[in-house]
Amino acid sequence: MSDSAESPTETQKEEAQPPSDDSTTNEEKKKIDVLLKAVGDTPIMKTKKWAVDRGRTVQSLSQFISRFLKIDANEQLFIYVNQSFAPSPDQEVGVLFDCFGSDGKLVLHYWSSSGIDNEWQGQA
Repeated sequence: MSDSAESPTETQKEEAQPPSDDSTTNEEKKKIDVLLKAVGDTPIMKTKKWAVDRGRTVQSLSQFISRFLKIDANEQLFIYVNQSFAPSPDQEVGVLFDCFGSDGKLVLHYWSSSGIDNEWQGQA
């Protein structure tokens, strides 16, 4: 009878191994696909699709885009979800993906205030 008692334990150990494979899958799911689209006269990024950590905030993403596009520090960068609303800077990208993502990606539009400043300077 002790042999039959050991068998379920061994089976449980074997079953414990596949969840570790699932945890590897979960590690891969920590990154989500974000599609970045420029609006107006804002420079276009050659790479539009990025793998972003779920825990990354909108503010850190905005700082990344600003550095990548070499936008001046005195210019603002605005990010919109699906061209609808501007999320809070402390909002995590993963939460936005869960709520507003579609087709396995989150679409974010970015716009720099430099486009408007240039238009206003041209009219002055």
